[in-house]
This record gives sequence, C-alpha cells and structure tokens, in this order.
Amino acid sequence: MRQSKLFTKTQKEVPGDEQALNAQLLIRAGYIHKEMAGVYQLLPLGFRVVEKIKQIVREEINSIGGQEMIATSLQRKDLWERTSRWDDEVVDVWFKSELKAGGEVGFGWSHEEPLADMMINHISSYKDLPTMIYQFQNKLRNELRAKSGVMRGREFVMKDSYSFAATEEQHNEMYEASKQAYTRVFERLGLGDDTYVTFAAGGAFTEFSHEFQTICEAGEDITYINKEKGIAINEEILEKTDLAELGITKDQLEKVKTAEVGNIFNFGREKAKEVGLFFKDENGDKIPVWMGSYGIGVTRAMGVVVEKFADDKGLVWPENIAPYKVHLVGLNLEDKEIADWAEGVYNALVERGVEVLFDDRDTRPGEKFADSDL
Repeated sequence: MRQSKLFTKTQKEVPGDEQALNAQLLIRAGYIHKEMAGVYQLLPLGFRVVEKIKQIVREEINSIGGQEMIATSLQRKDLWERTSRWDDEVVDVWFKSELKAGGEVGFGWSHEEPLADMMINHISSYKDLPTMIYQFQNKLRNELRAKSGVMRGREFVMKDSYSFAATEEQHNEMYEASKQAYTRVFERLGLGDDTYVTFAAGGAFTEFSHEFQTICEAGEDITYINKEKGIAINEEILEKTDLAELGITKDQLEKVKTAEVGNIFNFGREKAKEVGLFFKDENGDKIPVWMGSYGIGVTRAMGVVVEKFADDKGLVWPENIAPYKVHLVGLNLEDKEIADWAEGVYNALVERGVEVLFDDRDTRPGEKFADSDL
C-alpha cells in the first residue's frame, strides 16, 4: 500500500472530547473516526488490525469445532418476551424500533435467544450433539456512559459463540475447550501474561461465570489476583467466594484495575427450557439441551492492546496484529536514484508477500517519522 493513496490523515492535536488514551491515539493516527460518543468508524488501518484480531479468534474457535455464521441484527420481540428479557427494567441496554408494518423489533445486543431458537430447526436427536456455532457481528448497546473509547462502545465488534450439548459431560468438555481457546487467543494478542481467568457473577442459572480480565490501568473493573497461583476474583463477588476452597487468603490477593476482554458463561439446561430447545435421547425421552455462551470483544481487545503497549510517541502493535509488517519510509525521493531504489525495495517486498506500507509522500522527513511513530 502506498501511503500517498491512503485517504486518512493524522492529527497533531489530542481530540478534546476524548478522555481515553486508546481513542485519542487511534483517532490521531487515523485508525478510527468518531461518529458520536461510543460509536467509531473503522478506517483502513483500524480495519486491518480488527481483521487480524478476528482471524486469530477465528483460527482458535475453528480449532475446537466452531462453525462460523452470521445472525441477524434485528430481533423478534416475542422471542425475548419468552425469556423475560425484553423488558427494559430487566435488560437496560436495548435499542428498539417500531416497524412501519406494525410491531416492534430490537437491535442485537446479544444472541443467545435468537440462536437457541434457530437451533430448534436443527437439533432433534442426541445424534445432532454436541455442536458449536459462532459469529462476528456489530453489537448495539444503549450504554448510559460510553467514556472508555473503543473499550466500551454503543456499537462494537464482538465474537460470540454458543455451544449445544446432550450431556453435562459434553457440555463441560466444550466449556473447557473454549476456555483454553480463549487463553491461546490472548497469548497470541500479546496479552497472555497479564490476562487471568477470573471468577465473576453468574446470573439466573449459575452462581459464578468466568471472565478473562487483563491488568490495565484504563480498565473499569477491580480484580483481586494471586499471580503465583493464577487465581483471580472479580471484586463484585469477592465476599461470596470461599477463598479457603481455592487455597488462598485475602491478604494473598493483589487488588488491580482490569479490563474484561472475554467471558464464558454456563447456562446449564435452563436457557434451552425457556426457549424451547429440546432433543430426544437414546431412550426417546425429550430433554433440554445443555448450553454455553462465550464472548470476546474484538474492538475492546484492540483498545486494551493500545492502552497496554503505547509509548510516549504513539501506537505500538504486537507484530501479528500490526496493520502492516513493514513501514517503508522513503526519504529524499526527489533524487531519482534513491526513488528507484526505494521502489525496488517496495516491489520486492510485495512480490514476496510481505505486507508493507510505503511512505512515498512528497512531504518533510520529520513529518514522515512523526506519522510513523504515531
């Protein structure tokens, strides 16, 4: 890619309406454009980073048998009423709209209900199980405050997957496989050393769930961590947790700020009961399906990487998610011999399949170096 053809421009000044470092740097470097609070457009460089994160996630979820699809963003009111989650008093992040033809629809903030309902058409026997589906999609959530840049948005890219199993044993195997896949994802993103599987609040179906929390000063959560034993507990459930059962005491835990980059949730068989997802076992008995849901915030992960690795000059990317492997900065290109040599290097890299951004712009060296650092 020739930088002279890249339509985006860098900015010298920090955006006055952005408090979060990740958004400040991503906007200044031309990776994202702010549409409104909590809503950002992905520009070419930001798009490339997000696509690389998605590919890492895709490879790991495929490796445990996930099947990729894309669900609809528009969702039926009656389906969510079936599980009592249409009411704004129960779920307070809905965006909803009236159809011209009559009726009301919601914009997808999550997909447990729609995809469980869809699977009614595809699961009827124990022979159809286990299975796992996943998607990448822009989620829409009517957050009261969106103040952490791409780490908490009203529209954001998320990977969500859902497992369906016939037995508790099958379900536990898929849950553990997802946990291990997520661990590999965050290792590949460069976050592995500071990311912990964390005990968190469960909800209607289980006492606890698991979050993947990354130590990050810009994070919105407080987590208590024992690094030596790899134990982490979200502050909101610390008092409910039997620390003796985990083999630690409270004074062995370090209080740190963290950002949630993923979560895995065990629905047991209750969600399937609510939706009406059943199968027949070997004896012909009708039984609800075991379900799990698993999420990774893709754009949030990008924001956390920025917060963790940026230096005083600008963005620093782990190599495997950098928008380009090489940034070739051409200087003194008015000299034909130098220009020809730079073109030769650029063409040789492209021919070898190396991703390269070639700064061939007619501008001052200082500006080129500043943009490169940013």
